[in-house]
Amino acid sequence: MEDDILKQYKKEARIAMENEANRRISENNDPVEDEILRNTSLLGMNDIIPGLLARLGQVRAALDGHGGGIKVVEKSETSGRLDLILDLTGACLSCGAAPGTLQGVKSDLETDSEIARVRFSANLLDTFDDLGREFVLAHGEVEFV
Repeated sequence: MEDDILKQYKKEARIAMENEANRRISENNDPVEDEILRNTSLLGMNDIIPGLLARLGQVRAALDGHGGGIKVVEKSETSGRLDLILDLTGACLSCGAAPGTLQGVKSDLETDSEIARVRFSANLLDTFDDLGREFVLAHGEVEFV
């Protein structure tokens, strides 16, 4: 019975977090424009940042809400799929939640059929203190180049 209650609380918390993230995203962004961007090929975009942001899930609420963003450091295309090296911008650089943000960005973007791989600039590692750098390298589940 205790396990059932715990499962129910986890489910309710997950739903509440998803609803709050979606609310924040829709407050800060135009849902119609985001839908157009999601349905537009990244391969033909001159500036792919809006298209990338539109493809993010809940992690976008954190980026928007904390004054952060993403920057494309390098972009290459092979067989109609993008290989991206990204950087974080703004307040995200000094945030203790940056390892989770990196994971969320990578996970969300790599679900897109036009994106083969997402990696991050090694320069990001310089923005973390020693403990943060050690943590993100050991547990971040992202690659730095």
